[in-house]
Amino acid sequence: MAKPSVSSPRSPLGKTTTRRVTPYERLTQAIMSGELEPGEQLVESALAEWCEVSRTPIREALTRLEQDGLVQRGEHGLVVRESSPEEILDIYETRIVLESRAAGVAAERRTSLDLMAMRRAVERAHRVGTDDPYAMAETNREFHRTVWRASHNESLIDLLERLNLHLGRYPATTLAYPGRHDASHAEHGELVAAIEARDSELAAAVASRHFTEARDIRLRLWEAE
Repeated sequence: MAKPSVSSPRSPLGKTTTRRVTPYERLTQAIMSGELEPGEQLVESALAEWCEVSRTPIREALTRLEQDGLVQRGEHGLVVRESSPEEILDIYETRIVLESRAAGVAAERRTSLDLMAMRRAVERAHRVGTDDPYAMAETNREFHRTVWRASHNESLIDLLERLNLHLGRYPATTLAYPGRHDASHAEHGELVAAIEARDSELAAAVASRHFTEARDIRLRLWEAE
């Protein structure tokens, strides 16, 4: 197994942090970035050496990753889960429903602080250059988390966080697709405006349209590979 080069987490603006990450966080990041490739076997001893820990926390991290659906048991042990166009479609179909619901509920329950957080997240995402796919993906995820949090629905937030892990197995971001970064920024603005106006139907419709387009681009990216 090739040794991943990830050493510490990055902020949405691409800066590294000094906090020591856990084995679970390191492995999750490596899977989501593509450094641990689909189908790659996960060897406890090699991962323990990389993370500079014993095999026990590695074993615990792998158990969590298996529960998250990021790894699976193969013929010779745990491997990074492989993907398929059908699975991408299933994940996005579920995400469209959940994101639409979250946006609608956010329009009903949002506070002024929620709106402030969403606007700031929109601007951070827009400032990121298109030459940094990682930062684009991170700031985009953070914007959508502000919408989730504005719903003040913990069960919905939990479902979306878990679904986000599954999408993280496809590291190529749809925001790198020609024209998508600017179109996404405009759609984020529409979504915030609908939530501010407490128009739950419009907010749900904007979110549904936004993620339907992301799904279609994701499938195009898959077909081009």
